[in-house]
Amino acid sequence: MKARNQTAISEFLLLGLTEDPALQPLVFSLFLSMYLVTIMGNLLIILAISSDSHLHTPMYFFLCILSANDICLSTSTVPKMLVNILRQDQSITYTGCLCQVCFVIIFVGLENCLITVMSYDCYVAICYPLKYTVIMNPHLCVLLVLVSLVISIVHALLHTLMVLKLSFCTDLEIPHFFCELAQVLKLACSDTLINNLLVYLVTVLLAGVPFSGIIFSYVHIVSSVLRMPSSGGKHKAFSTCGSHLSVVSLFYGTGFGVYISSAVTDSSRKSAVASVMYSVVPQMLNPFIYSLRNRDMKVSVRMPMGRTPSVL
Repeated sequence: MKARNQTAISEFLLLGLTEDPALQPLVFSLFLSMYLVTIMGNLLIILAISSDSHLHTPMYFFLCILSANDICLSTSTVPKMLVNILRQDQSITYTGCLCQVCFVIIFVGLENCLITVMSYDCYVAICYPLKYTVIMNPHLCVLLVLVSLVISIVHALLHTLMVLKLSFCTDLEIPHFFCELAQVLKLACSDTLINNLLVYLVTVLLAGVPFSGIIFSYVHIVSSVLRMPSSGGKHKAFSTCGSHLSVVSLFYGTGFGVYISSAVTDSSRKSAVASVMYSVVPQMLNPFIYSLRNRDMKVSVRMPMGRTPSVL
């Protein structure tokens, strides 16, 4: 195929999950519902934490940031898909596609870092309860979030700037509902060896190191819990980290599932469907996990809802 310089490219085509016109209304309704649930659920978490002074602790501070990040991640992909279905237009501008690549990497990376930071918070809370307030002071909490954000931004800019150097072919169809880095690289006519090596290297580094940190934290958490004399203390410790462990399992489980799916199938459409599991589903389920499995969150979530009628 004839290659052309990236400066001449005006747009890509997002083929979405299906090209069957009869299924488009179903896909639109499904993703609109999931997006609205994601936005409302995470906003409710943020509102509950902000309005209840009892939840102004490091754990809920990180949860608040995680909820805001989930809103941003969903907003970076789903609205464009919904607009394209409504307009029956599959196009996305070259600049818009690169921005989407960048923002998705930022928010997925930040989610990964935040989950790791929250596991460290659980580790300190259970293994060093008497030193918890000293270790997890407000300055350290803010610093951990800022470092996580900087790492995610540098990671995203690195990949985005490398994509800018590529030349693309005349076939600019992306069999996906958003501009995923791997799919964009497949469309390049120029050599993508360095890009692919960079993807694997950074993925191993930025996924492997945090995951190792989470494993380290939970090994020590379980060890400390098993040494507790009372069953009440064990139950309280497990309930403290139960919600976080569920989120960890959901995030890494869906990510690993997408990797396996892309490895065992050559169908880009099936990979696109699998990508929904890490780019949409976890962000929708996280508020339910924390609100249903955490007694403090249950009470706080009911408070703003209960106060609403009295304002009217």
